Order: sequence, then C-alpha cells, then structure tokens
Amino acid sequence: MLSRLDHARLLRYAGLFTWAVMVLPLWALSGPVDEAEPLSSIGAGWNAWFAWGLFGFSFAWLTRALDERRVTLADHVLLVAMIGSAVALSYYSNSGLGVLLLMVAACVLPWLLPLPMSIAALVISALLVVPVYVRAIGFSLLEAVMQSVLYMGFNCFVFATGYVARQQVLARDEQRRLNAELRATRALLAESVRVNERTRISRELHDLLGHHLTALSLNLEVANHLVSGQAQEHVGQAHTLAKLLLSDVREAVSRLRDDDAIDMRATLLPLADNVPGLRIDLDMPRTFLVDDPERAHVLLRCTQEIITNAVRHAEASLLRLRYRLDGDAVLLEARDDGRGAEGATAGNGLLGMRERLAAHGGSLQVETSPGSGFTVRLRLPMDGGVVVIDTIRPAAIAADDDPSTQIRPLEVP
Repeated sequence: MLSRLDHARLLRYAGLFTWAVMVLPLWALSGPVDEAEPLSSIGAGWNAWFAWGLFGFSFAWLTRALDERRVTLADHVLLVAMIGSAVALSYYSNSGLGVLLLMVAACVLPWLLPLPMSIAALVISALLVVPVYVRAIGFSLLEAVMQSVLYMGFNCFVFATGYVARQQVLARDEQRRLNAELRATRALLAESVRVNERTRISRELHDLLGHHLTALSLNLEVANHLVSGQAQEHVGQAHTLAKLLLSDVREAVSRLRDDDAIDMRATLLPLADNVPGLRIDLDMPRTFLVDDPERAHVLLRCTQEIITNAVRHAEASLLRLRYRLDGDAVLLEARDDGRGAEGATAGNGLLGMRERLAAHGGSLQVETSPGSGFTVRLRLPMDGGVVVIDTIRPAAIAADDDPSTQIRPLEVP
C-alpha cells in the first residue's frame, strides 16, 4: 500500500489530517469557561465552523488526482475560496488556527498556479491575517506584521515542499513520455533492421545462388546435347531439377522483397501507450506497411511532435489520431480538446514537421481557435510505397493511475 503513496497523495492525506485534527481546538474554543460567561460569545461560532468545513471541502476537491488532471477555472475559484476560508477562520475564531490552514493551502499552490502567482498568493494571504493579531491578541501593527512574516516563513517551507513534489511529478511524466518515444523509435529501428536483413538475404540468394544455378542449368543443357542413351536421361532430369530449383529461388527472393516493408502499427502504437494525463484515440489501418524507411521515420517523428504539443502546450486530455490512405499518400488528422489559441504560432516543433514533410513533398495544415483545441492535418506522399488493408480502430489508450495501462480493443466500425 505504501508503494502507491506518491507525492500528490502524501500531500493530500497530510493536509486532510491537519484539517481534521483542527476540530479539537475549535471545539475547545466553543466551550464555556464558566457558567456566567460562555467563551462561545468571543470564541469560535458557527461562522468559524462553516469556514473550517469550506476549507476541508475545497482542499479535498482540489487535491483529487492532483497530478493527472487539467487545472480549470473552477479550480482557481475553489483555491480562492480555500484561502479565504482559512483567513475567515482566524477572524471568526479570534485565533491563529487559520494560519495553520494557510500552511496546508501553501502545498497546493505550486500544483494550481504558476510560480509568480503562487508567491503573490502566499504574500497576500500572510498580510490578510495581520488584523487578526491586532484585534484578537492585541499586538501592535509592527508586531502583527512581524508575526505574519514569521508564519509566512513556515508557509514558504511548505510551499517549497509542494513545489519540489510537483517538479518530481513533472520529471516522472517527462520520463514516461520519453520512454514511450524510445519504445517507438526502437520498434522502428527493429523494423528497419528486419527489412535490411531480408533485403540483404534476398540479394545474396539472387546474386550468388541464382547465378550459380543459372550456370548449372546452362551446362546441363549443353551436356544434354552431348550425351545419349541412359546418361542423357539422367542429365535431362538433372536439368529439370536445376530449373525447378532456380524457379524456387526466384520465388523465395520475390517473397522476401514483397515482405520488406515497415509495420507502422508496431511502430506507432508504443507512442500512445501510457502518456501521462492524455488519452489517445488511434484510428489506423490493420495492415499499415511502408516500404521507405525515411518516410516511416518522418511519420513517426511527426506523430511524436503532435503528442508532445498536446501534452505540453495544448493542455489537452483527449487526442484523436486518424491515419488514412489517399492514393499514394498517407493522411494524418490529429484533433485535441485543449485550450486552443488565437492563431497557430510556428515554433520549433511545427517548423521541424514542415521541413521533414517538405523534404518528401508533403504538407502540413494547422487549425485552432480559443477553446476549440488544435487540429493538425498532414499529407505525406509515399510514391507507391504503402500497403493498407482493412481499416480498424485498434485502441483507445488512457493514462491512469496504473502504469501498466493496456490496449483495449474497440469494435470494428
């Protein structure tokens, strides 16, 4: 069980435990000192309990699958509510309990906000509790500010812990993505080695064995005219066997050359396996063979770049990849459900894709708009070097908590 407690879960459970045990001091504040003067008149009332409950709800909701889901506007609203409820708890209870909850909130900030905004939220939340020290404890303004700065130091320590945990998760996700690309590249390399070896064997059979069999057949044909009687019969049989053997060699060479294409399904499927935070829906032919290793490499790299952009820049949760055959060209249409943009800015990734495709006569189109995700369409001519038979949807692959996510077969459309 402990092996499943990653960084995000540990922070979540520690925060929930801190929030839960705070019920004890809140209950103590609600109890009376004596019968004549109940402390509840100046201590924790229903407002403080409501603020405590709101903080727990917000924290529990924000930290669910914290390292896997996309941050939305609702998450930002709940973050404001969580910080506000912590400050409100200090106001309504006339105590520093809310400051302790601000420490819990500090560990969530790196997961939900950029670094500058997180630091700003830390400073603002620390300043908001200054009036509590002045009103409830009777500190002077300078003492209250110094006390707030002291607690902000603890908040910074907790914030740094959350930030390091966040960086560790990002590094883990990047490693998983790179491993998927490595597996795909290794599959392409294995296919290329297989094709090269079959080509070498076919050439050796054709150039060496085929040449010697041809010479043997010619010599047997000459011998057949020079001998007579029973010897001529045996020479004729040998000549016939030599011709049959030469025919078998030529047929074997033809089969080897016909089966020297790269299997793109075996190459592309590892790319979509276990991508962190992104579900990839693949639609490709059941038999998807490409004769040219260079064009197969271009298709692989373009697919890698599309997946990388969907994870890093588009903040998408779903990516659909559709491979189709249009004459002697392969078409790829990629759609994601990311945030989109006003226009497609050609960065190094898109420029690299265009250069790779242009080198083989291909083209690339990008469509996007705010809130509508990105659509990428590319066309790669194959010059007759592609074999496609029977299109199916092989898999819909999702990244979830289990790192051993398997390909689940879908129905044939």
